Amino acid sequence: MDHNFEQFAADLKAHGFDEVLARDWAPLTVVATHVHSFAAKALVVRGEMWLTIASTLSTSLPAEHLNSPPAHPTRNATAPKGATYWVGRRQ
Repeated sequence: MDHNFEQFAADLKAHGFDEVLARDWAPLTVVATHVHSFAAKALVVRGEMWLTIASTLSTSLPAEHLNSPPAHPTRNATAPKGATYWVGRRQ
């Protein structure tokens, strides 16, 4: 994959994202439905992430982006092998 964390963070910060983190989630992690006050943009770098926004499920594999708008019910989960992703948030 041609991506590196520093470039991802610089690109997001150039577009108004303030906090950018690298996250590593264990296999079969589930985050119950919740609502953020901020927009989030993520890049999956290992594994598989499942994101449900307002009852619409999307699956993301390495090199694919996830986008989560503010004020929408959101549920996150990982596949049996877990996932690593980079994520930024914008108020």
